[in-house]
Amino acid sequence: MSTIPFAATTPVSIGRVGLKARDGAGLADFYKSVLGLTELRRTGSIVGLGVGDREILEIEESAALREDDPRSAGLFHTAFLLPERVDLARWTQHAIDNRVAIDGASDHLVSEAIYLTDPEGNGIEIYVDRPKDRWEFDGSSVRMATDPLNFENLMGEITAETQRWSQAPENSVIGHVHLRVGDAAAAEQWWKETQGFDTMAHYGGAAVFLSSGGYHHHIGANSWQSRGAGPRSGDRTGLAFVELLSRNASAEATSRDPWSNEIRVVPVA
Repeated sequence: MSTIPFAATTPVSIGRVGLKARDGAGLADFYKSVLGLTELRRTGSIVGLGVGDREILEIEESAALREDDPRSAGLFHTAFLLPERVDLARWTQHAIDNRVAIDGASDHLVSEAIYLTDPEGNGIEIYVDRPKDRWEFDGSSVRMATDPLNFENLMGEITAETQRWSQAPENSVIGHVHLRVGDAAAAEQWWKETQGFDTMAHYGGAAVFLSSGGYHHHIGANSWQSRGAGPRSGDRTGLAFVELLSRNASAEATSRDPWSNEIRVVPVA
């Protein structure tokens, strides 16, 4: 049996991501069929999806919402972290068998990742980490890259005994969330001062990666398409909130980053 990934064992980690959608039921069906999430609750316009009995994604429907603007602040992608490399190979075979369209695939040195987009334009990353003792550092900065993913090597994980993908495996989590912001330096300052995160890497001057407890990143923030963006409008589809699980917090709290992205903190033991 797999163990919970390192990303979820740090003092602060990602608990849930909330999305706002015009077709919440259809979007939930996508995450169930493509990612193998399980529906855990449905109350009015809200659907909660998860792995086992652990909710990781909330979708709220409103037909009045305007379409998300990719040049504004908001969600760049939600990154679903699988516990084992064979799980990424199994999902890849599932995507091939079901003709799931992907946007790209990369070897980031610390991880291997496949990218796609949901029906309402939200970015998705499905990835697996390399063992932490294989990560390399330049001083305090973790080395990351965007190299081509070696699919042939990845698919070599599958043997005749490997089970086909039917649902997200136990101990799958949201490993990180990547945000669109108006200014990466301002985002870095906010996450360090407000949430106590550490800077792990910069990608030029337009992207920063931060984390808790030495993970390569729980939060990414970039201004590649959204440089100079102001506060996010609340009447658009896309990101509703990011929920952090904190072993340091004594009470629930909600704050907003400089672009009005809602960040919730929930204490955990």
